[in-house]
Amino acid sequence: MRFSVKAFYLPLVLLLAACHQKKAVIDGYVEGEYVYISPTTGGVLGKLDVDRGTEVKAGTPLFSLDLTKPVAAVQAAEAALVEATAHWDDLTKGKRPDEIAVILDQKAQAEAALQNADIQLKRTRRTAHIGTASKAQMDAAQTAYDEANARVSELEASLKVAHLPAREDALAEARAAVDAAEQNLVQAKQSLREAAPVAPAGGRVEDIYYRPGEYVAAGAPVISFLPPGNVKIRFFVSEKTAPLLRAGEEIGVSCDGCGAAIPAKISFIASRAEFTPPVIYSVESREKLVFMIEAKPEKSGARLHPGLPVNIILPPAAP
Repeated sequence: MRFSVKAFYLPLVLLLAACHQKKAVIDGYVEGEYVYISPTTGGVLGKLDVDRGTEVKAGTPLFSLDLTKPVAAVQAAEAALVEATAHWDDLTKGKRPDEIAVILDQKAQAEAALQNADIQLKRTRRTAHIGTASKAQMDAAQTAYDEANARVSELEASLKVAHLPAREDALAEARAAVDAAEQNLVQAKQSLREAAPVAPAGGRVEDIYYRPGEYVAAGAPVISFLPPGNVKIRFFVSEKTAPLLRAGEEIGVSCDGCGAAIPAKISFIASRAEFTPPVIYSVESREKLVFMIEAKPEKSGARLHPGLPVNIILPPAAP
């Protein structure tokens, strides 16, 4: 019987290669970055629109304070804007039609008076030419004509001014008042929205800290909210393994009852050790150095809840 050394060692070499390529599995856990929803102003909590564990969509109402004051502020800002806009429009249009009509009537009367004064002046000139009118009569007729003519010119100027808008400085002041009223309305509406916030994205309501009737201070969170994109995987690797991992590299995540492994990508690698020896570095103490790694699931997995222990399947190159 012939014995082949090659045939004996080949399976052993393949077995060692397979062991070398075997993916490392380490322990980790699921972490959640919660979003805390709070009002920007203090007030009594009016109502809650969600419960703990409620799955909501983006734009879903979450809660609202007592909205009496915010609504009144919006209405007052709207009324102030209407008033400022009306004043601006009034200045840009000149005088009202009724006022212009009065000036037109006065101008018509002045023109009639000018016409009569012109007739009287011409008659006086003729009589003065034949010697029947005195110099005083001639002067009086000329004065009456000049006064009537000046009155017509005055009313024509008034009519022209009546059609003009207000002075530039008055217009600028009115325009500034309109702009200020618009900004006040924007702020009032923003305050109303912040007193009744909606979900910034789809996700799950994790906890509720206040109930209707309780006073909520400005900035105090009323609910905690967890969007699916804020779920991450956290685990720790040794100082030998950390340099072999790269951000964006794919790993596998598995847990009891999760079924098939969930793909994830490394999103963060700590640059400093999470735990360090107390005093002196040595060859033995280096084994205690671990680095925190974070990864993001590639799919929104409802199976991954914060605090859940998981197994991390590292790439073959990482021991």
